[in-house]
Amino acid sequence: MSRPTDWIPSLWLDTFDELLYDDNELDYGDEWTLNFNYRQTDTVTHDERKRGWKVYSHCAYGNFQCATCRKTWPSARVVVLFRYRLRKGRGTVLMRPFGQTCRRCQEDEFDLPGFTKKEVEHALLRLFSKIKKNCYHEEEEDHSSTCSTKVRTKPHEKTLCEACVLGICCTDDE
Repeated sequence: MSRPTDWIPSLWLDTFDELLYDDNELDYGDEWTLNFNYRQTDTVTHDERKRGWKVYSHCAYGNFQCATCRKTWPSARVVVLFRYRLRKGRGTVLMRPFGQTCRRCQEDEFDLPGFTKKEVEHALLRLFSKIKKNCYHEEEEDHSSTCSTKVRTKPHEKTLCEACVLGICCTDDE
């Protein structure tokens, strides 16, 4: 069993499929896939917008472990970026988790976060709500009651956050 500090793409892929097919979250007859793109940004060009791409940025609770010194820390400000579109019966979701760097080591490497299954489900349900609204023109669902209670950690250190460095962090959301 992996520690909740490990970045586990299969947890996201399996949960995506469970919600999609077992719970019928997007039951419209279209085929949806989830992939990872570790370079995407929150900017959608005019050309991409014309091809149907939309962006949703989610702020999640995650855990990190430094690859160098093995120090662990929690964060209530982990950005997970989703880019999605529906085209000709095929839905595509591209996902990027943003990392943080260790305060002790302060290396140029950003460690990727680990998440609990409950946090992954919450993020994907929020994403599916955005997809229903923007691709199927349904009312957006309120998933705030399914969210785990976030315990605020120490103040967010912007210089150690990859999303802050790129100007897309969720620190101003509330």
